[in-house]
Amino acid sequence: QVQLVESGGGLVQAGGSLRLSCAVSGISFSPGTWAWYRQAPGKPRDLVAQITSGGSTRYVDSVKGRFTISRDSAKSTVYLQMNSLKPEDTAAYYCRGQIGFGNYWGQGTQVTVSS
Repeated sequence: QVQLVESGGGLVQAGGSLRLSCAVSGISFSPGTWAWYRQAPGKPRDLVAQITSGGSTRYVDSVKGRFTISRDSAKSTVYLQMNSLKPEDTAAYYCRGQIGFGNYWGQGTQVTVSS
């Protein structure tokens, strides 16, 4: 059974930092493309950052220079380091894995940034 378990969310003041983790089990981690998405209330779920099996990354413009996505294949874990957080970063953050024809999602972790 494939599982993606996010952790690391919470309440933080504007300008603060959080590191999200996505622990993956039940599937081979290394070949996958992994991503973080976020969804605010009443809004669609949007891509935040993505990292491929080769280590290439891409980010939505609004987080460039503030967020960093990384992966640790030995731990089968994807990270999202979030610095200089803003109130508009408040959302539920979801981990997504794409491996072959498979598409997997975690249950999400809430990030709330107070002004």
